[in-house]
Amino acid sequence: MSATRYTYLGPEGTFTEAALRTLPEAATRELVPMVSVPAALDAVRSGEAAAALVPIENSVEGGVTATLDELATGEPLMIYREVLLPIAFALLVRPGTKLSDIKTVTGHPVAQPQVRNWLRGHLPDALWESAASNADGARLVQEGRFDAAFAGEFAAATYGLEALVTDIHDAENAETRFVLVGRPARPAAPTGADKTSVVIWLGDDHPGALLELLQEFAVRGVNLMLIQSRPTGAGIGNYCFAVDAEGHISDRRVGEALMGLKRISPKVRFLGSYPRAGVAPSEVRALRPGTTDADFVSASDWLARAQDGRA
Repeated sequence: MSATRYTYLGPEGTFTEAALRTLPEAATRELVPMVSVPAALDAVRSGEAAAALVPIENSVEGGVTATLDELATGEPLMIYREVLLPIAFALLVRPGTKLSDIKTVTGHPVAQPQVRNWLRGHLPDALWESAASNADGARLVQEGRFDAAFAGEFAAATYGLEALVTDIHDAENAETRFVLVGRPARPAAPTGADKTSVVIWLGDDHPGALLELLQEFAVRGVNLMLIQSRPTGAGIGNYCFAVDAEGHISDRRVGEALMGLKRISPKVRFLGSYPRAGVAPSEVRALRPGTTDADFVSASDWLARAQDGRA
């Protein structure tokens, strides 16, 4: 395995590359762009790279399905950290292009909902066609296949383009969450501001089946930060659920919730426990009474005494 190589959703000039370069260790790693999320993750599975940074959630569009599906299937991988990156687009064009010249535009499919209103107001007749990534859209503009691309302003120099318009976004404070993914290993120690990610499969379909899964978290006071359904490919109505929960697998409430899920779900895939980006332990909300580790230990001790006739 190459311990010094990190892959990411390329080509050069993507928001993913910009997010990866915010990590301190990126300065000492070989950063290799890949053509797709599956390609970036497969390089980790094969040992060609130690880790991959890929997008997993957008504050406007929700979960990035390509990443969620890849993490739910195939050889298991684990999330070790997350990065939050504010997102604003620039309209990149070949030098000399005016707004009135633009008939075709491109960008990643996730970008379109984030600039839809701007497009409607400024380029209502422009034809949109999706690209593999925003940076790949910039490359296609460079090659003359499109008139303009929505991408990060930082991508302009890489592809010999200029930013005709900058700071484009329909939603204020839009951001994308990226995750650094590696091969399974022991999770890092809890920080006090952590997140645990799992994928859960439904068993037989019956009224309240999903509620039964979610109650394993609720009764133990575990807050859910994301839940997204994804088809399993086994036919209409067959779904698994990607879940992000507050806390670390070593927290008693989280560990017992995962054990509860394992009892009633045909399959649970642990994706990792890792520090939450941009959140300090002091900013984490207080746990409700009865859900701290001390409460779980006390209850366990009481049960042991009861079994011994000492309760």
